[in-house]
Amino acid sequence: MSDVWAARTGLTAILITVPELAAFTDRWRSVSRSSARPHVPLSELIPPHVTVLVPWVAEPGPADVDRLKDAVSGVQPFELSFPSAGQFPNGTAWLRPEPFDTVRSLLQAVFKAFPECPPYGGEFAEVHPHLTISSSNQGGPEVVAEARAALALDPPPPVELTELGLWREGDDGGWRQFGTVPLDQR
Repeated sequence: MSDVWAARTGLTAILITVPELAAFTDRWRSVSRSSARPHVPLSELIPPHVTVLVPWVAEPGPADVDRLKDAVSGVQPFELSFPSAGQFPNGTAWLRPEPFDTVRSLLQAVFKAFPECPPYGGEFAEVHPHLTISSSNQGGPEVVAEARAALALDPPPPVELTELGLWREGDDGGWRQFGTVPLDQR
């Protein structure tokens, strides 16, 4: 993974944020750093989340928000859980969101609505929805083994997904939410 897209600054993103999982994930996220922002732990850059689309449009306006609303208009709120852990070939450790196919369908609907914004800058042929717990240079089998043990012992409770968050990266590399789009806009 080159992270060329992530080296850009001032990005916007559409995220499924799950701050309720911070107590579970911060044991890894607080000691892991993004290769693009190595000066700050992941836990301080952005809350635990599943990325829907990054980078999104540079300056989202009302028409962009309306496109997003249209893309998710038929998606009902649903319960989201994170029962398993794994890693990508580059070493990034993650938790898998369930129901996985529902999350993947949600992402695909957003991708279709914003074809000019390829996910992760087009770096990956197929996007695998996930919640990063450790970046590629600090991840690996040890973190995955720890996460699997923690999940078996005391898994985090499920959360109700009712909205998507709209986020912007600040000059300091930290992310701040600037809006939401509720699910089921019918």
